Amino acid sequence: MSHARRSRRPTVTNTLTRGVLLATAATLALGLSACGSDDTGSDTVAAAEGGSTSSSSAPESSMDGSATPAASDEPFGAACSAVPADGEGSFTGMTDDPVATAASNNPVLSTLVTAVQAANLVDTLNTTEDITVLAPANPAFEAVPADALDALLADTPQLTAVLTHHVIAGRLTPDQLAGTHTTLNNDEVTVEGSGEAFTLAADQTVVGAAPASVICGNVQTANATVYIIDQVLAPAAS
Repeated sequence: MSHARRSRRPTVTNTLTRGVLLATAATLALGLSACGSDDTGSDTVAAAEGGSTSSSSAPESSMDGSATPAASDEPFGAACSAVPADGEGSFTGMTDDPVATAASNNPVLSTLVTAVQAANLVDTLNTTEDITVLAPANPAFEAVPADALDALLADTPQLTAVLTHHVIAGRLTPDQLAGTHTTLNNDEVTVEGSGEAFTLAADQTVVGAAPASVICGNVQTANATVYIIDQVLAPAAS
């Protein structure tokens, strides 16, 4: 009899142990089911399957919390669409030539080229290394009254002062363009703005009626970075 009682005790113990384990497993299953219904669990599953949460796809921010735009080395501005898409006058074609030659192949700058030739500045611009040119587009010259423009083109010393006033030493990137810079005319120009929006105050222009704006910027030639503008700039009065 005593032997029979001893043989049943392990059975009771095993039964109780299995009961506890089953109850624990049921509790865990209910807990996991409840956790799986919240957002954190969904994000965890998405991450495990190679997905990403909304926070991981947010753009990089600057220190003040604003989005930081991606930098670009490409030309920018609404008037860039007027530049030929291919050939020597295109953006790609201009990179191979010094700036005066490159401009002569670009129909947007034909009046500027005429002025540069009249002032005998072709060789100067082509042989000066690492410069920035604020290049007036054809409409910039058209904004100057015809008699005033004709007088300027006929006055070589004054024309030279005007044209060299548009040239800055060093190849300025868009990040470096804003500020006051010394020109090859040994005076100064002040550019305001940032990103892809740059202006020069109206009192720095020949016409004086409106600010000059960069309408196609960051154009590269063999020896210069060019910013095409919509006004002719006036050198400082001597």
